[in-house]
Amino acid sequence: MRGSRFTEAVWALFRVVIGLLFALHGASTVFGVFGGNRGSGHAAPMGSWPGWYAGVIELVCGLLVLIGLLTVPAAILASGSMAYAYFTVHQPHGLLPLENGGDAPALFCWAFLAIAVVGAGPWSVDGMRRPRARTTPMEPADARASTAS
Repeated sequence: MRGSRFTEAVWALFRVVIGLLFALHGASTVFGVFGGNRGSGHAAPMGSWPGWYAGVIELVCGLLVLIGLLTVPAAILASGSMAYAYFTVHQPHGLLPLENGGDAPALFCWAFLAIAVVGAGPWSVDGMRRPRARTTPMEPADARASTAS
């Protein structure tokens, strides 16, 4: 996916912002900061299902996506966890995200799916670890894997 001269920078900013927002959700759940566990002001009890585990996934995957390290697997896990959250927590309360409060999980799910498909881009730890001559800006992640071998 080629674009303007700003494509790489905008993609990096998109990845960083999505990763940061997801990590903040996780920190809120795991540590009780920024308003705490879903606004309660408290951390989720350690080991509680699914809240604490979801918070750990949000924190770790958010930070990995933010810096662009192990981006594709982290984004796949994050996307899947948000799909799970949407269908098990939100969807039973209404069909559409606007009526069931599932806007954030739906948006995170699709954003992380896009990140998993496209990859971190050259402005990332993953991008710095890969030889520059082999990468094409915004090249799908699976195409990079096939050219690396």
